[in-house]
Amino acid sequence: MPIRVLGLLLLFIGAAQADATERSQVLLMATGDVTGSYFPAGVALCRVVNEGRRAHGLRCSAEASAGSIANIEALRDGQADLALVQTDVLAAALAGSGPFEGRAYGELRPVLAVFPESVTFVTARGSEISNLEALAGRRVSVGPPGAGQRDLIAALLADVMPGTTLELAPAEAVEALCGERIDAFFYVVGHPARAVQEATSACGAGIAPIEGPRAEAVTSGSPDTFASVVPGGLYAGVGMAVPTVAVSAVLVTRSDVPDAVIEVVAGAILRSLPELAGFDPTLAGLDPAQMAATGFAGPLHPGAQAAFRALGVMD
Repeated sequence: MPIRVLGLLLLFIGAAQADATERSQVLLMATGDVTGSYFPAGVALCRVVNEGRRAHGLRCSAEASAGSIANIEALRDGQADLALVQTDVLAAALAGSGPFEGRAYGELRPVLAVFPESVTFVTARGSEISNLEALAGRRVSVGPPGAGQRDLIAALLADVMPGTTLELAPAEAVEALCGERIDAFFYVVGHPARAVQEATSACGAGIAPIEGPRAEAVTSGSPDTFASVVPGGLYAGVGMAVPTVAVSAVLVTRSDVPDAVIEVVAGAILRSLPELAGFDPTLAGLDPAQMAATGFAGPLHPGAQAAFRALGVMD
C-alpha cells in the first residue's frame, strides 16, 4: 500500500484518540493553469472541505498544474490525491489510448462531475477568422504540453493545416494574440475564464463558432463530447452565445484512497452547492443528479457513491 494511502487510512483509524489539530492530513488536489477555470474551482472545492477540518481532520490544498494529462500522471505517481480532469482524458487514461497509449491506468475513480468545459476558439481582432477552416496557413496555439485539450483540438482541425502551431499556456497565448504574434488560440475551459476576459477586453479578440461537420464528427464519435455554447454577455464584444463543443470537468481520485476520505470530500461538496456558486461562477447551477451521472468512464469511487446515497441521489 502506498505510503500516502496508508497515512490516510491511519488517520481514520486513530481519529477517536487524536486531537483534530494534531490529526490534520493534507489532500493534494491537482487543478490547472491559474488563468483558467480548474484552479479557482479547485480552491473553492477545497475551501468547503476545509470548513469541516476540525471535525474530520482533512485539509484540502488546490495546486496549480499543466492540466488534465499532467493531473492523471500526478495521481498515478502518488503526487496528488484528487484531480480535476476532462471526461475524455479520463476515458483515454482508463482505456490506455491517446496520450496514454499502452499505459492504461485502471485505478482511476471518478468522484463527481463539476462543470462543462467549452472549446473556446479565440481569434485576433481583424483576423477575419470565422471558422476552423480559416486557420489554414495561420499562426495558432493549441495549448501547452500536459493539457487535456490537445487531442480534442487535433480532432476538430483534422485536415486543416495551420502555418505555425504553438504550444502556449493560456496567459502566454493571450500575450501572443494581443502582440499580433498569433492569429488564434484554443482554450477548453469553464466560463467565465480570466484568460478569455483579458483577450477580449485588452485587445478586442473575438470568439469564433465551432459548428457544422467538424463539430458533429467529434460529438458523434465520443460519448464524452457534446454540443454546447460559450455564453453571451460574459466577454467584451461577445453579446450572443457562440456555438461550440464541450466536455465535462470531473473530480477524480484513485481506487486505493480510503472510502471514508472520499465520502468526506464528496459530502462536503454536495452539501455546499449554494456556497460554491458564491465562491466561483463556474460552479453556479450545479445539480447533484447530473454530478452523479455525467458520462463517466469507469465506476464512481465507493466513497462518492456513499455521499450521493446520503443525499438520496443514488439507490
